[in-house]
Amino acid sequence: MTTENLQSNVRVKSNEVEHEVNAKGTFIRQKNFFTTPFGAGDNKLPVEAGRYRLIWAKGCNWSNRASIVRELLGLEEAISINLVGHGKHEQHLGWEFVYDENGTDSVLVVQFLSELYANADSNYAGRATVPALVDITTGKVVNNDYVWLTNYLENEFAPFHKSGAPDLYPLQLREEINKYNDFLYDNVNNGVYKAMFAQSIEAYNDAYNHLYSALDSIEDRLDHNRFLFGDYVTDSDVRLFVTLARFDTYYFKYLGPLRNRIVDFKNIWGYARDLYEIPAFKNNTYLQDMAKSHGKNKSGTFIDFNSRFWEQVDYDGLWSTPHDRQTKSTDPDNKFSPNK
Repeated sequence: MTTENLQSNVRVKSNEVEHEVNAKGTFIRQKNFFTTPFGAGDNKLPVEAGRYRLIWAKGCNWSNRASIVRELLGLEEAISINLVGHGKHEQHLGWEFVYDENGTDSVLVVQFLSELYANADSNYAGRATVPALVDITTGKVVNNDYVWLTNYLENEFAPFHKSGAPDLYPLQLREEINKYNDFLYDNVNNGVYKAMFAQSIEAYNDAYNHLYSALDSIEDRLDHNRFLFGDYVTDSDVRLFVTLARFDTYYFKYLGPLRNRIVDFKNIWGYARDLYEIPAFKNNTYLQDMAKSHGKNKSGTFIDFNSRFWEQVDYDGLWSTPHDRQTKSTDPDNKFSPNK
């Protein structure tokens, strides 16, 4: 399909460096546009099984956490799912349904994610981002608010959770989790992007220093806790994991001189492997795909590590090596709260 043949509601991808960097060279991520919450009452999205489709991408940490939580809670029947990726049009037209027959989502019958954004708002000018929760009945994106999406799945979609689903967002910890999630977002989840997209050395140094200061504090926190909030996995652990999974696998190429890799943090590295053992984490973490280089120039003398070796590294084997994290728990046989 050529660009001339594309439907009028396909949008050219907005460039982050051109549109999301301020005068000081600091990356300012675009705000989420479709943020209507889920729940009962006016001005809220209805909570219905079978109505929504989650669109995510293997390399995107923001959407990966939604796919992990969906599986952890057993929402597979309630919310359908599909992947987008980098197709031949990606640089110009954004996320594409490259894994589907004929490059078209079989349920929503579109080729590009931007079409679903345009269906929702014909004047939408930002990037078509994932995660995107799409109303199947209308073909419109109704929520792309990665900040709160996992919390909606954990709370508002509770009637559709599987029996014995983990309590990832316990009421007694909710205020603390929200506060810690803000810390993770600013310093770690988005912190890596603030360093990678920085257009001044001052902005880069600031982001870099905040990132490693945060990782140092997390390393200390995990010295006595199996997980961020003690014995059991919470929403915050999912949010941290998705960045850890990408750090040594992909992000390192763009972060400049690394003070430490994730494997150099004793507690964080063991913690990450402890989470990777959980099927929902492992099933939704495509380490080999993330490491695969998409660079075009592979014939020069200096070629990046991933382009040379991504097929030869056993990422799953590396992430599956034993650890002793269970010794830090008062309930070593369980990773999820038994109280739900």
